[in-house]
Amino acid sequence: MTPENQKKYDEKLKRLQDALAMKTPDRVPIDIGGGDFMIQRLGYTMAESNYDETLGIIKEAATRFMLDYDPDTLSGVGLSYAGEGRGHEMQGSKTFFIAGMKGDPIGKNSMPQFMEFPTLYEDEFDEFKNDFYKWAFNKFMPRVSTVLEPFANFSLNLNHRGIGDIAAMFGKDDIRKAIKTLWDIDDFYREYRPKTMKITRELMELGFPSLGGGRAIVPFDKYSDTFRGLVEGFVDVFENPEFVLEYCEKFQKGQLEELANSNKDGKKNGKLVSMALHKGSDDMMGNNLYREFYWNHLQQIIDVCWKAGMIASVFCEGQYDNKLEILCEVEKGSAYYTFDKIDIKKAKDTVGKVCPIGGGFPTPLLIYATPDKVEEELKKFLDIAMVDGGYIFRCSAGINGAKEANVERMFKVLHDYGKY
Repeated sequence: MTPENQKKYDEKLKRLQDALAMKTPDRVPIDIGGGDFMIQRLGYTMAESNYDETLGIIKEAATRFMLDYDPDTLSGVGLSYAGEGRGHEMQGSKTFFIAGMKGDPIGKNSMPQFMEFPTLYEDEFDEFKNDFYKWAFNKFMPRVSTVLEPFANFSLNLNHRGIGDIAAMFGKDDIRKAIKTLWDIDDFYREYRPKTMKITRELMELGFPSLGGGRAIVPFDKYSDTFRGLVEGFVDVFENPEFVLEYCEKFQKGQLEELANSNKDGKKNGKLVSMALHKGSDDMMGNNLYREFYWNHLQQIIDVCWKAGMIASVFCEGQYDNKLEILCEVEKGSAYYTFDKIDIKKAKDTVGKVCPIGGGFPTPLLIYATPDKVEEELKKFLDIAMVDGGYIFRCSAGINGAKEANVERMFKVLHDYGKY
């Protein structure tokens, strides 16, 4: 990193750290990633980026975005799936699609799409609980991937006299083919991951820090997202609450142990453990259900991260006005809450007095409004959000689909009007 870029990096990092420590920085920090916007503004489709294994498109797009707009955080490869198209397509996923896949199921310019459906049926609850790995091999794996469909009839005949029966099962033609495909997928990612790490390092050397330190998930989201889907997951809350809670507690135990041991050398001190709250919004759960099935686990995650020297970065998807008081029930400064749909004044007056907050500026304004309207609304928003520090600017969601003129005006206001 050049001395000039190092100076820029240090200034941006201090700005972010001051806000996370609930101090007043020199300017409101800007945490806006380029996402699909930075690729499409250069005339590329998402499909072209997804299937560019040189990673040249994503590097050019991220470089141009960061140097043109000067946010305070890195826009790296991240969750863009840049260059990953072939590897992802090999997986035969039935639940997750990216632009440019064979048959164009979501077109060539869409952000990734997750197709949620139940992979666990109600009549399988006993098997799920008592023989999880058999259920996973025979039921879950074939339901989420065409590659793993041969495992629907997979079984192991264990015999202390030898492993001939095991060899025969693994030697079946369709199982051999599936295993070969798994090897091919792994070979792809063994080559892909170092390339993404190299690109990320090169982008960071332009003077843009990243505070990423890991990921976590609320157990109910894991249960619903991965196994039962939205509707059945909430039906279970009322009809099979013991089953839901038993799974959540078991998953949480392993997750907390992993988080507690993830920063033994202290290299992640101050880093953010990212998590998105998928099923906890006001229109998903009332506060009583939230406390029983959601908040207790989220609170534990925040506490364990804090004790391990990290900060839980919690993105509250959907409307969260009714749960702000609950979010306050943590150690001061131990979480960084970012919001989608929120009354920013209410957020500042409640959880904003306990923890740093971010987000909440409506992304649709960047898509549908004029630059003048964006400036007007943004100044009103900042007049509330940035008071007394402790706020990091983010939009309610990514800036995908935004008008370039609106994005330019937004950054200008943030750099000029956002000064303390």
